[in-house]
Amino acid sequence: MARWSIKNVALRGVSLCVPDRVVKTEDFDFFTSEEAETFNNTVGIKSRYLATEDVCASDLCQVAGEKLLNELGWAKESIDVLLFESVTGDYKTPPTSTLLQDRMELPETCFAMDIPMGCCGCMYAITVGANLLSSGNVKRALLLVGDTAVRMGSLKDKSRVPLFGDCGTALALEYDTEADDILVDFRTMGKGGPALMTPHGGFRHPVTSESFIYEDFGNGIIRAPIHTLINGMDVFSFAISRPPKAVLSFMEDYGIDKDKDIDYFLIHQANKMIVDRVVKKLKLDITKVPYNLEEYGNLGGASLPSLMVSRLREQLMREPKTLLMSSFGLGLTWGTMRLKTKPMIIPEVIKL
Repeated sequence: MARWSIKNVALRGVSLCVPDRVVKTEDFDFFTSEEAETFNNTVGIKSRYLATEDVCASDLCQVAGEKLLNELGWAKESIDVLLFESVTGDYKTPPTSTLLQDRMELPETCFAMDIPMGCCGCMYAITVGANLLSSGNVKRALLLVGDTAVRMGSLKDKSRVPLFGDCGTALALEYDTEADDILVDFRTMGKGGPALMTPHGGFRHPVTSESFIYEDFGNGIIRAPIHTLINGMDVFSFAISRPPKAVLSFMEDYGIDKDKDIDYFLIHQANKMIVDRVVKKLKLDITKVPYNLEEYGNLGGASLPSLMVSRLREQLMREPKTLLMSSFGLGLTWGTMRLKTKPMIIPEVIKL
């Protein structure tokens, strides 16, 4: 079973950087005013920050990372591990983490690694980074999590374009023998992978002239095989069933009382319908469930750290908190994590 109880690692800070361009739902030319209003009310995403074509996820993450290191007062020479979690890396090769090591002037002794795991990405990065630190062989890790996911899809695809926003986040982990254990549970269902897929562009289906031929699938879904697709009904069915069951199992197995032991539940901000259904199934106190999708949209792997910065900044900076996090998506994968935090450094949201 893919479970960990990770010792000796503390989260010291989190930061968030977004582009300065805001696109509201009614700005999309494929929506009528009535359709835009319906989308806002049901999906719940009213605006999102979108990067221009010359800005990559690594650029946003670099700004977030350097700001966080500066406010923590951490010397760049002290960073032992650099993880870059994104499905929108700069190139197929080399790994973007290695490029960021150079651009951020981190030491050559730094371990660098890319993790392209989509909406569960932050939890994957924390799990990998924390396990690397837990023995004390290395002391500090910088996790950069972000995407510019809108450009992965067709700009004519009404089922996908308005769902996503762009951002970069940074999380700082440090070896600490007094830290509470980080509890993690991961699940994988690869047979569901085609529900969230980019059909062409890999070595199974390399890019050809056919990759750029658009097809009209009806209902405003127009895309080519080079574009990322979403099978909305399959994803919705998965997201409201397996992740909530995993959360319930996690809390039961670890003896966690959702009312007494958890300060906040951070649920991946896929869309309002999914989050609302998860909250209902788990019978959560809605005052413990922050939302930010109405302002930021689906931020993929950066969804959970974005909640910490944009909705819980003052609380997490001021006093210890216990967070229970649930994310789900690409793979299909889903995970649950309990993270106990001490007062940490969280800069205000950065706009690039």
